Amino acid sequence: MRYPEIVIRTSVIAENAEKVAVLCSAMGIRVWGVTKGVSANPPVARAMLDGGCAGLADSRMDNIRKMRLFGIREPMMLLRIPMPGEMKELAAMADVCLISMPESVLMLEQACKENDSEIGIIVMVDLGDLREGIWPDEVYVMADAIAKCRRLRCLGVGSNLGCLSGVLPTVTNLSVLVSIAREFESFLGYPLEVVSGGATSSLPLVEDGSMPRGVTQLRIGEAILLGTDISGGRSIPYLAQDAIRISAEVVEVRSKPSLPIGETGSDAFGNKPVFEDRGVRRRVILAIGRQDTRPEGLEPLEKGLSMIGASSDHLTLDAEEFAGPIRPGDVISFSPDYGATLAATTSPYVRARIIAS
Repeated sequence: MRYPEIVIRTSVIAENAEKVAVLCSAMGIRVWGVTKGVSANPPVARAMLDGGCAGLADSRMDNIRKMRLFGIREPMMLLRIPMPGEMKELAAMADVCLISMPESVLMLEQACKENDSEIGIIVMVDLGDLREGIWPDEVYVMADAIAKCRRLRCLGVGSNLGCLSGVLPTVTNLSVLVSIAREFESFLGYPLEVVSGGATSSLPLVEDGSMPRGVTQLRIGEAILLGTDISGGRSIPYLAQDAIRISAEVVEVRSKPSLPIGETGSDAFGNKPVFEDRGVRRRVILAIGRQDTRPEGLEPLEKGLSMIGASSDHLTLDAEEFAGPIRPGDVISFSPDYGATLAATTSPYVRARIIAS
């Protein structure tokens, strides 16, 4: 067995996807499974589809290509607004993309013409999170660019919330998105099928029945993969939180002072850690670090273990309260958050093990 490793149970992923899809379907909302959190691992992507996701969404063309090479033919969406340099591949491999610049619309039209293909687009609208998207008063300019295209069809509008600035989805801002969709329809002269109302952070509005009528799509990753909603700081009660685990091997166990000895400066990553003098305590070092995952997003499964800190290659835990022995070669497992999962599945140093049952 080689560590560190990330273990993913696809049956749990499929069950979470089914529960989210059924919940959203009752309000006329289709769920697209977001695969970027696991670097588009093909069995995980397939589990999302088996659970009822209408399509798959990822932010990297490399990941879309990978899923296509593994035989996944279902609809795929590029989640990140496209780079000019990837328009040709986008036109060849994806079915839908998010877009926010009139110039990008025209570049994608040209790429589709050269590839003899067509693609659906979702126009992103900035509802206050201040990442990508047109302002509501730019509808006409964008609609004018789309009207000049023959190989692009505007499927609808969408927005990202809670991604950059932490602005949460609300009845108010998503109602604005629905009204902007109606504006686009009047300019373009045809109905739009998609109002993409965000991600996992939008689920509370579905759960309490307050999601504005007219929202027809959500792009869900975190809830399906982990059963959590980091924007709301909660574990989602009707979903499982044990689909993914990260494990690492112990390489040192030793009692040491809790306060560093000597003059201190910044650590290797420019941070200035602060320590409390708690006396001499048992410390455990694991062979996992910032090149492998996001240590701040790891929660030890065993009681009595707590995080001290991490460097590029090592993670140090306080084990003074841990009942029982710990030795080099022992394996400690963690429940990861979304950031830790994304980093671990991206790192070439972390082995992915898929369990189908």
